[in-house]
Amino acid sequence: MRADAAASKARISTVLDTCVGWLCLLGLLALMTLLVNPNLLDPSHQKFILLIGALGAWRYSNATIHYLRGMYFLHWKFPRMREQVEAMGDAALPSHMFMVVTSFRIPTHTTLKVYRSVFQEVQRLPVPCTVIVSLVEKADERFIKEIMQDEIHDRDDIQLVVVRARGTGKRDGLAHAFRALSRKMPLEDAVVGVVDGDTMLLPHCVERAVKLFALLPGVGGLTTNEFCEVEGSPLIRHWHSMRFAQRHINMCSMALSERVLTLTGRLSFFRASVMTNPEFIRDVEADYLEHWRLGRFQFLTGDDKSSWFSLMRAGWDTFYVPDSHTLTVEHPPDNNFFRASRQLMYRWYGNSLRQNFRATSLLGLHRLGFFTMYVLYDQRVSMWTCLFGLSASLTAALFFGIEYLWVYLFWVLLSRTLVSALLVFSRHPVSPVYPFVLYYNQILGSVMKVYSMFHMDQQSWTRQKTTLAAHAGWDAWLNRWSSKAMLLSSFAIFFGVISILLDLSLR
Repeated sequence: MRADAAASKARISTVLDTCVGWLCLLGLLALMTLLVNPNLLDPSHQKFILLIGALGAWRYSNATIHYLRGMYFLHWKFPRMREQVEAMGDAALPSHMFMVVTSFRIPTHTTLKVYRSVFQEVQRLPVPCTVIVSLVEKADERFIKEIMQDEIHDRDDIQLVVVRARGTGKRDGLAHAFRALSRKMPLEDAVVGVVDGDTMLLPHCVERAVKLFALLPGVGGLTTNEFCEVEGSPLIRHWHSMRFAQRHINMCSMALSERVLTLTGRLSFFRASVMTNPEFIRDVEADYLEHWRLGRFQFLTGDDKSSWFSLMRAGWDTFYVPDSHTLTVEHPPDNNFFRASRQLMYRWYGNSLRQNFRATSLLGLHRLGFFTMYVLYDQRVSMWTCLFGLSASLTAALFFGIEYLWVYLFWVLLSRTLVSALLVFSRHPVSPVYPFVLYYNQILGSVMKVYSMFHMDQQSWTRQKTTLAAHAGWDAWLNRWSSKAMLLSSFAIFFGVISILLDLSLR
């Protein structure tokens, strides 16, 4: 009774804090209106084009299209697909379920939660299951076997296979596990789930996901809906939660075309025939990029991008299952919010850009389709357009008057508040802090994207602290300094364009 009362009190306190937060946000919006020059918000004023022009209409129309596509998929199309799958009953389940779990430098309390959830899920499935664990430390092996003994009961058809990796990276660990899977010679209709060592499976997430393969014969891999449990400050918790809500909408939008752009390493499912293909295993183990300036270099991170590219190249589609839920335990790489977010965004966006340039050049319009190609090209442009408003307003405030900065900040707060409010329909939690972390994510994320675009060969893990080996010599020197020169030149051109446009608009 005391525990229930305490939980109820905590929920009431959370609701009150949220309400107070939204009221404070609305109060700040009202205060900002007092600082804004009304003439700059008058559509008939000649300077109105500074705020509402072709660039703004284009960016917000893109966001609107993604949102409407995502809501249509989430609330109309997918529920009907789920009804069809459930009507098939257990016939939609695979003949055998394999779960590949990778663990490296995961805290013990997280390992306990993750493996307990994995074994509970396979215990629920009414089909034979094999759990393949790729790990480094011997102590983890003993610990995992103890968890299995506690969770698996009266199921002789559930097996555990332990693969000892060298600790040289996640890609090597996955490749060893996939080869162990191949030696099991799974049947054609078997399915493989790939689980990261920091991801807890919520009840029935495996069953809900794998049944979709029976309905979608052209889909070779699908990924799941993530929520997060962050071991860090409240600010980084809100930032992660906001990102997962955005991810959910974008995934739903791309699933409408069966062209989900990444098969996350946290939890994704594949047809066994895909994962036992030697070419797929090579792609995950030793993927690389041929760059016109930097030459050939291996992908250190981004195994989820490699698996996606391998599937698409082989002619398979990709999908997203919004009602298959996981809970990711996030361990920020630094206690400082700025440093942690910067490191994570550098890794994420670097992987995305490396995949972006390769996909558009090697897969093309015929394989990706018009909308997916447009989204990939838009990713390259959006890093600059997100910086345009801030750069233009600062420049205008410096040369033409501070009122341009106030009106820009007002527009940022108003638009991000509306975007955050719309995230409610994604069925993810929404906080009044979201408008601020959303804008922070857009600005710093754009800076990290621009930097990554000119330094694609620079990569590092946030957990494993490994990097690509540095090369010496003339080529390495030329690559390093040409990257810096191109980065500075691109920013010079960017600010030159802003100056010209402002001069034309405000003279």
